[in-house]
Amino acid sequence: MPLFALVCIDKPNALPVRMGARENHLAYVRERMHMMKLGGPFLDQNGDMAGSLMIIEAEDIDAARAFNANDPYTLAGLWLSVDIRPYRVTIGEL
Repeated sequence: MPLFALVCIDKPNALPVRMGARENHLAYVRERMHMMKLGGPFLDQNGDMAGSLMIIEAEDIDAARAFNANDPYTLAGLWLSVDIRPYRVTIGEL
């Protein structure tokens, strides 16, 4: 099954939104561990969470978009931008 990289950047000053939706986001991802290959937050210059990188396995780009569309972070309006691209590992392992 193909891999997709989701590069999600938080809106400015959105840490309270992120923290308010975080437990629901983590629960959402845990329920989909069969899709999640790698995930974690981007950090700003202060070390605060300011975005997310997720590498998921999905049937196609539409399934990857649906994964993002139903994420509690998306539903909370956290993201300034989301870029979803097909991805292939060349070096290292997931």
